[in-house]
Amino acid sequence: MHVTRFDQAPTYEAPRHFDMRCLRLQGKEAGPSEQMWMGMSQILPGGHTGLDGSPMEKLYLVLEGRLTVIGELDGQTEEHELGPYDSCCFAPGEKRQLVNRSNRPVLVALVMPHEPPGPKT
Repeated sequence: MHVTRFDQAPTYEAPRHFDMRCLRLQGKEAGPSEQMWMGMSQILPGGHTGLDGSPMEKLYLVLEGRLTVIGELDGQTEEHELGPYDSCCFAPGEKRQLVNRSNRPVLVALVMPHEPPGPKT
């Protein structure tokens, strides 16, 4: 078992994340994990991510506030507002964007697999 205390969770920088503070709760620099990692982000009012794709599935759970999630797959765009305990899954290759359109901070958890190992040379 590996425990990460919230007050000891390391911060990390994610590309194209604006007005956000990200913490690693499990995996990577927060401790051992073979298949996935977990993070939590606070998104300030007006904060957002870019509309970007990833080769890996991503799961989001809103813990506090109202979060707009936008997905784009095969030219089709979908948008939803999520509240506390609402969750969503973005498929591998689906572009995703998180946007805080409210005047209050949003707290959201993320779970995703580790990057697949690169080719052996």
